[in-house]
Amino acid sequence: MSTDVQTPVRQLLPIPTPVGQTATGQVTATPEDPTIAVGTSPVGLAFTPSGGLYVTNSGSNNVTLINTSTDTVTIPSIPEGGTTPSWLTIAPNGNAYIPSNGSANVSVLNTATNTLVGTPIPLAGGPAAAVVIPSGDVYVSRFFANSVSLINTATNTVAGGPITVGSNPVGMAVAPNGNAYVANRGSNNVTVIDTTTNTVVGAPIPVGTQPNFVAIAPNGNAYVANIASSDVTVIDTTTNTVLVPSIPVGSGPWGITVGPNGIAYTADLGANNVTVIDTTTNTVVGAPIPVGTQPIDVAVAPNGKVYVANFGSNNVSVFPGAPTLTGISPDQGATTGGTVVTITGTNLTGAGVTIGGNPATNVIVNATGTQITATTPPGAAGPATVTVTTPSGTASLVNGFTYLPDATSLSATPALEKLFPPQVFYPFLNATLVDLVTGLPVPGQTITFSTGNRILGTAITNAQGTARLSELFTFPLILVNGGYTAAFAGTPNLLPSTAHAGIIIP
Repeated sequence: MSTDVQTPVRQLLPIPTPVGQTATGQVTATPEDPTIAVGTSPVGLAFTPSGGLYVTNSGSNNVTLINTSTDTVTIPSIPEGGTTPSWLTIAPNGNAYIPSNGSANVSVLNTATNTLVGTPIPLAGGPAAAVVIPSGDVYVSRFFANSVSLINTATNTVAGGPITVGSNPVGMAVAPNGNAYVANRGSNNVTVIDTTTNTVVGAPIPVGTQPNFVAIAPNGNAYVANIASSDVTVIDTTTNTVLVPSIPVGSGPWGITVGPNGIAYTADLGANNVTVIDTTTNTVVGAPIPVGTQPIDVAVAPNGKVYVANFGSNNVSVFPGAPTLTGISPDQGATTGGTVVTITGTNLTGAGVTIGGNPATNVIVNATGTQITATTPPGAAGPATVTVTTPSGTASLVNGFTYLPDATSLSATPALEKLFPPQVFYPFLNATLVDLVTGLPVPGQTITFSTGNRILGTAITNAQGTARLSELFTFPLILVNGGYTAAFAGTPNLLPSTAHAGIIIP
């Protein structure tokens, strides 16, 4: 049997890679985040009503319960009643439904008592994955029977006949419209089932190669992880057509999930990492996140943390979810930068900050990951987007900070009829421009000199911020008008200013 990540469709699960070794087609990676030891060859993840995390261990035929508050194991091994348990789901009645591929049945586990409910439900055809439908009942995909069966959760029996789908169905997800989307690994397509009638809707939707799992984003679109083509296909569930044929991710994505904030995560079994996708833009965010060996499933907890089942290293990785931002204060400052701001949100640990695309400095994140202090970089006057990037993703406050033009001051010296001590300016008009924010002179700016309604001329400020214009031939006009005016029209980063000067006649 092949150990390549492009697993033959005839086998449901990959071959476990011994810890410390690398399978063909895989790359080694050092987990960046903490891992929690569980049973052998973990596959499925599901959150219990009390906030715990069930992990099905396909190699040791049991379930591990993790406390998601402390990220420690509460119960190392809960017998699940079958062999080769795979992708489970938890129904509204609080029971977990666990397909056991090896023993051809579905076990029911009471999540309040962590004990089995009755005897496993017989289900031939290689039960693979389970999902809850709007009625509260459960669909189970049958990998070898190319079908989906319905389990009545009130009686824990199979209801009705099998629903024929594509070849080797695995993962399923239910869209807001109530339709279930089934990933058919063997036929490279997705079948749509109307869960109210338990009938197939339309023709299968072509996707990538070896689609394995489906997740629904808050926008209602379905995201399909394709193992062999190492990408994600996006389906518009309102039209059941492909919206985005391929978003490239890491090698061999087996699992996919989407958090409430619209950030999707793929478990890239062949790359030993997790890829992050922003479902609002359908683009990959940041660099892949290293996890354990052969990540096969991924889930976002109600507290925002992300959990990854590592099939080959017998553990679960956990890392903070993508950052969220709630505000920035103050929300305006000088174009020269240097404004100290406070950014608030969640999951900000390890963050970098850019404002208007330029990196902020002196970035400090508090211990709880809810607040950042940073110093703004220089920027162009006007609104600028604040972006925070962590290893888990990116969040932005669009036009969240406004750069204000610096105020300026223009001073002009009096016009002189002739040179006399201690005056030394004759025969020039002089105006000096200063940036009031930095306190520095502003060179290279045009100053316009006028008297009455007549422009006398223009001059450029020198390194000392002073512009100088000869008054030899214009003094009579200046005398008639009782002085002159120097004006700076302003720039995008500097506010305009003017100054008036009189006349000195000794």
